[in-house]
Amino acid sequence: MWEDPATGEHKEPLLTVPIALGREFERLPDSLDGQRVCRIVLNSLDVSRYHASIEMQQDRLVIVDRGSSNGIIVNGQKQAQSLIDPGDTIKIGNYQILIALPSTTPPIPSQIRFNSVTNRPDPRITPPPTTPVNSCLPPIFREAQIDPQSLHATGLPVEEVEYATIGGGLGSFIWVDLLRICGVSTERIRVLGMEPQPYGRYQQLCFNTQIVHQERLRSPADACPDNLWGFPNYATLEAIRDIAKGKMKSGLHHLWQVFAEPTLAATYTPKSGDVIAAIDREAARISWRKMISTAHVQAIRKTTDGRYAIVYTCQQPTDYACTIARYVHIATGYPALQFLPDLQAYRDCTQDFKTVVNAYESHEHIYEHLAQYGGTVLLRGTGIVAARILQKLYTLRRNNERVEIRVIQLLRFAKTSGNKYGLADRKVEHNYEFQPFNWPKSAWGGQYKSTLENATTEQRQHLLADWGGVTTMNRPDWRKIITGGINKGWYQIVYGEVQQVLPRASRSGTITTVREAGVKGEINLASDFIIDATAVDAPIMASPLLQDLVQQYNLPINQLGRLTVTPDFELAEMANNVGKIYASGSITLGNYYAPVDSFLGLQYAAFRTMQDLLSRNASELKPLVLAHSLTQWWKWINNRSPD
Repeated sequence: MWEDPATGEHKEPLLTVPIALGREFERLPDSLDGQRVCRIVLNSLDVSRYHASIEMQQDRLVIVDRGSSNGIIVNGQKQAQSLIDPGDTIKIGNYQILIALPSTTPPIPSQIRFNSVTNRPDPRITPPPTTPVNSCLPPIFREAQIDPQSLHATGLPVEEVEYATIGGGLGSFIWVDLLRICGVSTERIRVLGMEPQPYGRYQQLCFNTQIVHQERLRSPADACPDNLWGFPNYATLEAIRDIAKGKMKSGLHHLWQVFAEPTLAATYTPKSGDVIAAIDREAARISWRKMISTAHVQAIRKTTDGRYAIVYTCQQPTDYACTIARYVHIATGYPALQFLPDLQAYRDCTQDFKTVVNAYESHEHIYEHLAQYGGTVLLRGTGIVAARILQKLYTLRRNNERVEIRVIQLLRFAKTSGNKYGLADRKVEHNYEFQPFNWPKSAWGGQYKSTLENATTEQRQHLLADWGGVTTMNRPDWRKIITGGINKGWYQIVYGEVQQVLPRASRSGTITTVREAGVKGEINLASDFIIDATAVDAPIMASPLLQDLVQQYNLPINQLGRLTVTPDFELAEMANNVGKIYASGSITLGNYYAPVDSFLGLQYAAFRTMQDLLSRNASELKPLVLAHSLTQWWKWINNRSPD
């Protein structure tokens, strides 16, 4: 078992020995001592081409270093050859691998899907049936190519526009914002999404993970989804506002942060409420409400005249309508949320959706209960979301001293060192790996960005694994919480593999049976609640729309399970004469750009697609050259329409 260093996704393959581990599949042997080998590729430049093997010797598992450059570390000790047992941890490059002997078939990775009506995580939604995704569509949409005249003849409501974006979230908003600034009128744009505000799902996920309006997002000062110029940035605006209120020290501190981060000052990040208010202002300025249509998109089909037909439902599941567009943009966000398999097994058995939750689900009832009665929380994960949850629990303790609140953080293994790349070595403290943002900052627009763009497909796999990972921000106040919690005894860290999660017999809560890492035997951890704060992302096949698109047109999937796009974020296989389909956001991770689901990443994708559209003489689109850009920026400053 291990977490993918690029995405944080849980991997749990069932393998038979012998096993070969290395960076290049072709260099791994297909047999050892006449036995067929399971070959596992670990995408890191710190992993040798053929790094190690796991074999049976005298009825014991043995790991053998195969002449690697960086060696293997077993339970914290560097070894050339070592016996290994269930519960042992092997470190190879940036990978920490937990060894287990399964007694049954490993569970299928579980996911929490988004409700098609509320657009919120809904744990009660079961996986889609194995029947073809398009089987419920109107018959005309079961073909790969549609004649527009035949579509009009069906009697379905059909509108025709030049540009359409699917998702209606921040990715769609940023793309449409740039279209409007580049001269496209609202009549030529259609936004198909679930909510009237572009930040609807994003804001709810932030609230669920305890990032309320006054809390700060994990985003740089100049990443402004409402302002493609990035000036004045959020730090400048917050400084001006504080100084105007007489808070001179606070205002100057924000400016100092931007100037001196991250070496001499903590990295500046904007408040969630400030970002939401700025998006509201820009949405009104570009007339977002005129372009958005409430829609649950079901499928996309090529048309015979070089465009695309987008079929969707409105209020009722059978209330179909269609939009035909020449240029289509897909920004549907995260297809689903990952959920730990042992927790899903508990839910399936008990139908208890209150005691065991995912951090991205609404779970305010847990904090309300703890504030009134106290209790123990078992926390899973070590990323930025786990840090936020832990900070919330600390605040509850501080504000409700009459009750006892305890936290057990359960990890598969101890994390003692962070990802390495060249001379860079990320710091780790109390199992949390520190990095201001989810990718090194030069991946946004510096040296790492150029390196990734110029890399081969195989090289990109290694680079993303070395740069990625589950990280959090190095904040002195938060680190003080961890140290104080350990010293005072209300915060405990346990390492091990979960065997099962069961309801407590005596009162509400759970009993988690854990095989401790490196220790013989098992322990039981009693808790009132379990919060899963592990990875957020899920492969695109969890989305019925994307699954249908991939299957209908045989689209290639990259090594991270996402859509394969060109440097201009185009789905090349979907080209239809002059018609083009573009994609942006988390569904494109693993291609030519790393921070695809960040504010700046969405803006960069919009710029690249706009440049491609300009080269194709797309309707009404004007290049954002100096004079035009200055004019539009001045309109933005004065909150005037871009028209």
